[in-house]
Amino acid sequence: MAILTGYKPTKMALLELKNKLQRAKKGHKLLKDKQEGLMKAFMDIIREVQKLRKEVEKELGLVFQNLLLASAVIPHPEYLETALLAPTTKVELDIETKNVMSVKLADIKADIVGDVLSYGFTETSGELDTALTSLREILPLLIQLAETEKKAERMADELEKTRRRVNALEHVMIPNVEDTIKFISQNLEERDRSERIVSMIVKAKNEA
Repeated sequence: MAILTGYKPTKMALLELKNKLQRAKKGHKLLKDKQEGLMKAFMDIIREVQKLRKEVEKELGLVFQNLLLASAVIPHPEYLETALLAPTTKVELDIETKNVMSVKLADIKADIVGDVLSYGFTETSGELDTALTSLREILPLLIQLAETEKKAERMADELEKTRRRVNALEHVMIPNVEDTIKFISQNLEERDRSERIVSMIVKAKNEA
C-alpha cells in the first residue's frame, strides 16, 4: 500500500481524491486510446519503410554494379574522379509539417533540376552514364525513404512517451490514489464508530 502524502483523513480530502481518481482514469483511457492509434500508425509506417528499403536496395545494387563496371572500363581512375567532381544536378526540398496525434511529421517534396551527365563523353563509358542516370531516377525514392524513416523515428519516440505515461497512471498514480482513498475511508469509518460508541456511552450514563 502506498499512501499519498499531504492528505488528512477528512471528508474534504476524500472528495478531492475521488475527483482526482476520476480524472486519472479518464486520462488513462484517453492515453490508452492514443497509444493504440499511435501503434497502428507506427506499424503502417514501418511496413512502408520496409517496402521502400527493399526497393531502394534493389535499385542501388544496380547502380553500384554499373559504377563497378564503369571503373573497370574507364582506363584511368582519375578520369572517373574528374567526371564526378562537378555535378550540375541540384535538389531543392520543400518541407511541410503536419500534426498526427501530437507528433510533428514532415512531408518532403523534392524538385530535381539539372543534367546529371555533366562531363565529356570521350573519356568515360556508357556504364557510368547508366549508373548516374539510374541514381538520379531513384533519388526521389531515397528522399521518400529518408522521410518515412524519420516519421517512424518520431512516431516511436511519441509511442514510448505515451507508454510510460500510461504505465505511470496504471501502475503508480491510480493504485496510490485508490490506496489513499481506502486508507482515509477506513479512518473516517473508525472515527464514526468511535463517535457512535462514545455517544452511546454518554447516552447510557445519562439514562442511568
